[in-house]
Amino acid sequence: QVQLVESGGGLVQAGGSLRLSCAASGRTFSTQATGWFRQAAGKEREFVATIARSGGNTFYADSVKGRFTISRDNAKNTVFLQMNSLKPEDTAVYYCAASDRGGILLLVTGGYDYWGQGTQVTVSS
Repeated sequence: QVQLVESGGGLVQAGGSLRLSCAASGRTFSTQATGWFRQAAGKEREFVATIARSGGNTFYADSVKGRFTISRDNAKNTVFLQMNSLKPEDTAVYYCAASDRGGILLLVTGGYDYWGQGTQVTVSS
């Protein structure tokens, strides 16, 4: 089992930045790929970014590419999402997830085995 706890959400003006953290516990974090998803009110949960077990490979949704950066510190069992140039359309609950799988499955919610409770990000215009 893996427990994931997100933090770092909040209210920010458009153009601002936030850094989300996801702390993992329960098993060796470095054996799992991790990802960030988000869910806006009334919409389905959507993929944001994913990072490989070693941190060497990353992939982003087109909507955040060039603005968001995913990274991880396996020694601290933590994954991060640095969000810059935030837009009102980035407003959502952001979820951290961990996966025992790989490849294209990391782009969909069904590819992940463990989820955090989420942290709210609100971007005002």
